[in-house]
Amino acid sequence: MARQDETAKRGIRERGKQFFGSRIARLIFASNLAGLAILIIGAMVLNEMRASFVVAKKQDLVGQAQVFSNLLAEGATFGQPQPVMDEDLARATLADLSLPVSVRGKVYTSDGELVGDSYFLSDRVIVSSLPPLQEPSQLSKIGRSLSEWAVSTFGALIPNRGGDAVRTQTFQQEFTVALGGGEAASQRFNDRGQRIISVSVPVQHVSAVVGVLTLESNDIDDIIRAERAALIPFIGVAVLVALITSGLLTIGIARPLRRLAKAADDVGSGATQHLDLPKVTRRRDEIGALANSMQDMTEALFERITSNERFAADVAHELKNPLTSIRSAVETAERVQDNPESMQKLHKVIAQDVGRLDRLITDISNASRLEAEITRVPTETLNIGRFVEDIVSTYEHLGLEGDRATVAFKDETMGAGLRVRGREGPLGQVIRNLIDNALSFSPSDGTVTVRLDQDRIGPQTTARIIIEDEGPGIPDDKLEKIFDRFYTDRPKGSAFGKNSGLGLSIVQQIAITHMGQVWAENRDEGGARFIVELPAN
Repeated sequence: MARQDETAKRGIRERGKQFFGSRIARLIFASNLAGLAILIIGAMVLNEMRASFVVAKKQDLVGQAQVFSNLLAEGATFGQPQPVMDEDLARATLADLSLPVSVRGKVYTSDGELVGDSYFLSDRVIVSSLPPLQEPSQLSKIGRSLSEWAVSTFGALIPNRGGDAVRTQTFQQEFTVALGGGEAASQRFNDRGQRIISVSVPVQHVSAVVGVLTLESNDIDDIIRAERAALIPFIGVAVLVALITSGLLTIGIARPLRRLAKAADDVGSGATQHLDLPKVTRRRDEIGALANSMQDMTEALFERITSNERFAADVAHELKNPLTSIRSAVETAERVQDNPESMQKLHKVIAQDVGRLDRLITDISNASRLEAEITRVPTETLNIGRFVEDIVSTYEHLGLEGDRATVAFKDETMGAGLRVRGREGPLGQVIRNLIDNALSFSPSDGTVTVRLDQDRIGPQTTARIIIEDEGPGIPDDKLEKIFDRFYTDRPKGSAFGKNSGLGLSIVQQIAITHMGQVWAENRDEGGARFIVELPAN
């Protein structure tokens, strides 16, 4: 049982490490929580920086103080020529004002002596039960610390209109301004530790200041606390939503990418040859597209590896045949040294096999470099009509010698000027290989015709390069096989060792890499026809 518990705990730790050890997962959580943190900090700062509320509260207190000061001036001051304030009448007037619980009124003489305090003159008694003594909760401590940190950190960055309108000053400074006949307002903490807004105005008889009336409002903390409490459910919901969305994004993005990376590592280590991730490849988003691309890339890679292995085996087989023939001729020559006629035949066989080896090695080298060349050389836009015509023009001398067929070019696109995106070298090799192949099968008095035509596959315009000969044609069962590597099927009497069987295979490979295709068919009037079709515009 203990071992099972330890295994379960280890599994939980591993899952947690995979979950929070992912950089993408951390980035998702950080990006989601960063915006949320800014929202929370902004709310905390705004709660503490209620400039408009402070200004409005001050204006309200100033209005009340002016009204109450006029009442005191009319009912509690008298005297000519030395005006004075009747303290008993002032206390009675202050008691009759019925100030709200959150507003405290005080009357002072011009000497700064307290005449009356509404808290002590009121008949109301506020009774509230004391809560049980207990330590503040951890959440309250965190909230208070966050609020204080936010105010200290970001308070200087936010214009504090309330602080400009209601300055922080002592009561003595406020009293001095009021005693001089002005109105003074300030914010400070009272003797109970409450944040208050205080307004002091002079009490005048005619134009002489006989006292000072001070009104203090202590409900700012309660209002801010209530607003903060109202924000807590929204903040909680926002945090929950951010955590849920972060988790979903991590599950939907980070985990599939981790699985893709593990599958790629398995392929790289040779543990498997395929990316077996059906759930990921079925996704209809960028990760699904990435998984499908990686799967196609892996399949193409292994297909290329398999193709290279087959090519190496075919090369070994094709090189072995002439080498075996040469070795046999050399061994036979040692036994027939006295027969000049036999020696001459053996020398001819050896020369033919050496020529065949040279042809094989040259074509194998060209085929091996072809793929690297196609990858390295950038594509360009070619005028395919002019391009084919230039290549055909290099064969014009053949017809003059009389020992080989002539080559003719026909543009059947009516001067459409078709343009093909491709590589000049490989495309030229396609046309030359097909012309050379057609010449090798054509009679000496025949003609190899190269035609350029235009066709369409759906909305895509295509250019067709057609090479026709007047030879014996191709057996129907060999129309596809002739494009296999090292396939040769020459008619009787053709020169031995002049063909390696790689020419048509190279043509097909180049056509496929240019998003095109090539196929062969027989002409009704005799001979073979090869068609190369490439996308054009």
